[in-house]
Amino acid sequence: MLSIFDQGAPATAPTPFNMAAHVLAHADALADKTALSVISMNDAQTWSYGAIKSAILGTGTGLLQQGLTPGDIVLMRLGNTVEFPIAYLGAIAVGLVPVPTSSQLTAPEVAKMVAELSPAAILRDPNIACPDTPGIPQLDTATLEDMRTLPPAAFHMGDPERLGYIVYTSGTSGQPRAVCHAHRAIWARQMMHQGWYGLQPSDRLMHAGAFNWTFTLGTGLMDPWSVGATALIPDKGVDLHDLPKLLKTHKATIFAAAPGVYRKMLSDHPDIHLPDLRHGLTAGEKLSETIREEWFNDTGTALYEAYGMSECSTFISASPTSPAHPGTLGTPQAGRRIAIVDDNGPVPLGTEGTIAVDRRDPGLMLGYYGAPEDTAARFQGDWFLTGDQGVMDADFYITYAGRADDMMNAGGFRVSPLEVEGALARFPGIAAVGVTDVEIKADTRVIAAFYTAAEDLDEAALKAFAQSNLARYKQPRLYKRLPALPTNPNGKLSRRALRETFEAKT
Repeated sequence: MLSIFDQGAPATAPTPFNMAAHVLAHADALADKTALSVISMNDAQTWSYGAIKSAILGTGTGLLQQGLTPGDIVLMRLGNTVEFPIAYLGAIAVGLVPVPTSSQLTAPEVAKMVAELSPAAILRDPNIACPDTPGIPQLDTATLEDMRTLPPAAFHMGDPERLGYIVYTSGTSGQPRAVCHAHRAIWARQMMHQGWYGLQPSDRLMHAGAFNWTFTLGTGLMDPWSVGATALIPDKGVDLHDLPKLLKTHKATIFAAAPGVYRKMLSDHPDIHLPDLRHGLTAGEKLSETIREEWFNDTGTALYEAYGMSECSTFISASPTSPAHPGTLGTPQAGRRIAIVDDNGPVPLGTEGTIAVDRRDPGLMLGYYGAPEDTAARFQGDWFLTGDQGVMDADFYITYAGRADDMMNAGGFRVSPLEVEGALARFPGIAAVGVTDVEIKADTRVIAAFYTAAEDLDEAALKAFAQSNLARYKQPRLYKRLPALPTNPNGKLSRRALRETFEAKT
């Protein structure tokens, strides 16, 4: 048998459709129910469904009054506040195309995005890095906040295949790629509700991430709202050490975080009591069996892992009704068509190959912005190639077998080593540089930069240079000078050899 999980053609979104309208479909019926609590150790800012819908549609009206029209691209440079999801959904509600970006990006990194997208406007917190943009208006947070009380805009309904939003992901070429998604992408997320979350309207789902992380936007906000559940988000400045108390105090029933957050919580709190928690969710990087087992031993609740990517969100997962077999990611979610392929198509069961998604999947991207050749390169016949390796067994459980390339993972963000190497290569004195992620202790990986130079370089200066040119999650945590960088038989840098040699010596 071949490695194919096939449940037929995926369900399609209805026409006309609007992503924000889908997210807020229960808002009128649940007008007084809490949609969002922004929580801290001493306070909670609460938004009802009625209030959050009013703020979103008022913001939509304000954006249109600024002269923006449906189809316009709007770059978001906002911080970890509730303004982020309000502005994001407000833009989508009226047919604009928001581009959420990490607040950690530097002005030079953002300048490249501006040059590529030519946005019609930038929504900006003055405290968040952004280049000057002559001819492109920048709407500050005070302006956005004033929009919340404007009369509500009508939802811009239309073809579910039309462009809805754009997210950036690190590209294997070293240049971040703009991933274009249709409005229908939110429709596909329904397959996660039972295939991963076990999500119910009565749930109180707490996400550990910031508002301006796409993992938080989807799992922490839009998915709970689309079923009428309550979202709990830690306020900016909340320390990871305080998360167990917040979970308990606010009676969270589901908790979502990257594996590193669970690791930190377990190390800080050897005994965690969460009487209301049903289970935890994790994604962004591979969950270790050690963390999974320790969390269960400490809390009595399971962790359910999901695998996905910016181009298709998550599509393989474990869930309360279908726990993963030990060592596996879980199974494809009901409604998906997933395969393990090689150059000739799906491989036999039990054979390693590339994890692939049916090109008709409603959650799959439209393509990379302005890059049709890069888009086409990711497809093979009926399949979109993820670039990750896996093995499918006879029960459709998939074991992750690593990347087919050298992409790194930093706290849930995929990072291209080429992008980091390209930035560091400009530092005076560096002759050659190679970057990879290395394990410095059990379940802890960091980005490391290995370089050749006439002498050891000033590490403080290296770190300052990286800080000026790279978002924090892309910056190496370790620098090491080598006599020479290892190469493969073709003379190309071998990042695997860098990683293996370093880890063998630690």
